Amino acid sequence: MCGRFTSLLSPELLAVIYEIFGPPESTPRYNIAPSQPVSIVRQNVAGQRELATVKWGLIPSWAKDPSIGHSLINARGETVAEKPSFRAAFKHRRCIIPASGFFEWVAVGGAKQPWYIKGYEDRPLSLAGLWEHWPSPDGSVIETCSIITTTANELMAPIHDRMPVILSSESIASWLELSTKPDELKDLLRPCAPDILTAYTVSNLVNNPRFDSPSCIARV
Repeated sequence: MCGRFTSLLSPELLAVIYEIFGPPESTPRYNIAPSQPVSIVRQNVAGQRELATVKWGLIPSWAKDPSIGHSLINARGETVAEKPSFRAAFKHRRCIIPASGFFEWVAVGGAKQPWYIKGYEDRPLSLAGLWEHWPSPDGSVIETCSIITTTANELMAPIHDRMPVILSSESIASWLELSTKPDELKDLLRPCAPDILTAYTVSNLVNNPRFDSPSCIARV
């Protein structure tokens, strides 16, 4: 799974990587937790890419209770096309969650040791995601997202059996393009090569979502 991540990309870099017109606003985030606002890249009906801010934890459009989003922060790549919570978004509302790295925890004795997994040489990571819109009873619309996961690659396997789907730069256009065929999309939902990542242990500060500073990713 993926329950915490970071996004340290500058507005200028976001604009270049994802071909967003004009530098978007962006603030470094060192400990992004579920239910918090996150930035996503999506393609609108005009074929233009845009940066949007949504809530992490997908609420299906048909949901009666928005609290369902707490359990839908991740979508399994193996079932995302068929599962009722995600299948409509998989067809029509795919997105990318720009990230610099993500956290996982390993049981050590009676405690859990956090690990930080980031792009090798600080390269940005494009996490495959879905977004959805939910009409609330007060007439407003809440937009939310979920990160798609897959089986662990060789680097991740000793840490956790799941990891986010990390798209290559060549796959970004296909993932965002609304006309891409389902079989082509499923081919993208696989573990990335282990050599594009590096991992190390960090302090327990990251366990508290109120902490959002460089100390969360400091090597220990």
